[in-house]
Amino acid sequence: MTDNYHDFHIPVMGTGHSADTAIRVAPLGITSVMSFVDDILLDKLRGYYAEQYRLPYTEIPRREEDGRAKRIKAYLETVKSIVEIKFEKIKQLPFFAKNDKEQYFELLPDECPLKQDYKRLLMLNPGADRDTLADSLVERMRAGAIDVNIMVKLDRANYGVDGTRLPDLFSDAKAALRGFAESSLESSMVFSAGMNQTLFTYLASFRDFYRDAQGKLRKKIILKVSDFRSALIQGKFLAKKGLEIHEFRIESGLNCGGHAFPTKGTMMPTVLQEFKEKREELADTFKPLIKSYYEKQNWPTPEAEDFGESLFSVQGGIGTNGEMRRLMDEYGVDHTGWCTPFLFVPEATCVDATTMELLRLSNAKDFYLSNASPLGVPFNNLRNTGSEKWTKKRKDEHRPGSPCPKGFLVSNTEFSERPICVASSTYQKKKLEQIDNSDIDDSEKRKLSERVMEKTCICDHLGNGVLISLGIVDEKTAPQSICPGPNAAWFKKFYTLKEMVDHIYGRSPSIVPSERPHMFVKEIELYVDYFEKLASETEPDERGVKLLQGVKENIEVGMELCMALARKNPFQDENLASISICVAESAERMEKRFAEFTK
Repeated sequence: MTDNYHDFHIPVMGTGHSADTAIRVAPLGITSVMSFVDDILLDKLRGYYAEQYRLPYTEIPRREEDGRAKRIKAYLETVKSIVEIKFEKIKQLPFFAKNDKEQYFELLPDECPLKQDYKRLLMLNPGADRDTLADSLVERMRAGAIDVNIMVKLDRANYGVDGTRLPDLFSDAKAALRGFAESSLESSMVFSAGMNQTLFTYLASFRDFYRDAQGKLRKKIILKVSDFRSALIQGKFLAKKGLEIHEFRIESGLNCGGHAFPTKGTMMPTVLQEFKEKREELADTFKPLIKSYYEKQNWPTPEAEDFGESLFSVQGGIGTNGEMRRLMDEYGVDHTGWCTPFLFVPEATCVDATTMELLRLSNAKDFYLSNASPLGVPFNNLRNTGSEKWTKKRKDEHRPGSPCPKGFLVSNTEFSERPICVASSTYQKKKLEQIDNSDIDDSEKRKLSERVMEKTCICDHLGNGVLISLGIVDEKTAPQSICPGPNAAWFKKFYTLKEMVDHIYGRSPSIVPSERPHMFVKEIELYVDYFEKLASETEPDERGVKLLQGVKENIEVGMELCMALARKNPFQDENLASISICVAESAERMEKRFAEFTK
């Protein structure tokens, strides 16, 4: 079902840090995902890389008709061209030499048939058999996929030069989808952050998302989900339109980077167990609906062996080979996503030098869940970034907020008919005046004001790191933000691509210390933290008690599943022993807080 030889992929990282990752790793066979939030950033990167590789480039003006779709398509075509150039050069390199072709094969998982045949090649004497095998290996080489991501809730309406609102087809998410759909890429679209029915309906406009006469899908759909119910609902909605889900990408609600979408206490072990038990239910539900759609369209009914079957992957907090093996062996996961660790691999991601050093020197307390995002969703942050300092300086100078140079996160209409961003100077000035003129005490005013000024221009700042690193902008004028998950606390240096991949596959001593707790331990700690925060924000009435009781029970179910794992034999570098200690301490902490809440 998958053309990917590797057991892992590199997920999307902010708007910029994985924007050019495909150029870096796809020629070596590794799949990665880039964000479509910031098309202005992508066009700047297109200009930079077009010059580097002597490709044609004409800037697409910001006010160009359907400019967002055109910029995204143009960048994807540029990335594809560069990947093809680099990949073909690698294929032409000789075997038996220290070069990128050797690296391509050495990076592969040891159990991969292609890797095993490569190892056999190295043992053969010169002659016809060796030449035949060498030709076969080159023929079977595949570049990593250039996958893309749309955060479906970011579907801003756009306006023409005359100020009139453009038709819905020109909204941000639909324009981004159009740019990908009209490109020549054969890869996957990752939809994250929930369901957008109009966007999903728009998918049906593009034939590439359906199988051709040979049963091939040129473009595939990946849904990032947090639970089984969400997978079933979204998958069924798409199946009725004949659209297959190539993969369900399960992500931890809290133990992740970027925006966090906590569940009501349902933790990763519970979610994975349900997917394991009900996996066939998804295919049984979707297949008849998809076949019915093809029949209505008078298209050939898909006959492919894997038709309607979905892959499953997991990402969020994975840090050792043992944890990856646990996910694949215990829950039947097809592959895994390693996100934050690759921020420590300059060959794979583009992070400016200042932020890289900040990452290297940071401790666990420096990674925190903030309220910085204008979306009103918890946002993983790192202390003392250029963005944080810039935001504080603006506040200290009594001119809080951002000029809002891009406006991708505009949503508030409290003070204007046309939406504005809550991180903008325009909004914050008006909101602070409203608070100052309100009839509340000074301490409450200060609290509300701080909450307003906490919002940061992440849609611009998250893209500045890559621009600084490539020398496109000056760090002095480009405050940079980054959004690693808490897993970053355990990586203390920068690694080569080979060092990280060898760590992922357990081919070298672990690059994280043995005392690092199991990924599920962090999951438990984060959800109990979330429970305590929820308790402090919830009214202790009948409804509040019922809410907290439900979250508590869900966390307890997850803890029980973790304890069952703790009694099993650990895989290499899998710290199962840390689970029982964490469960005991966390259960006591949660019981104590719940007792206080219900008094």
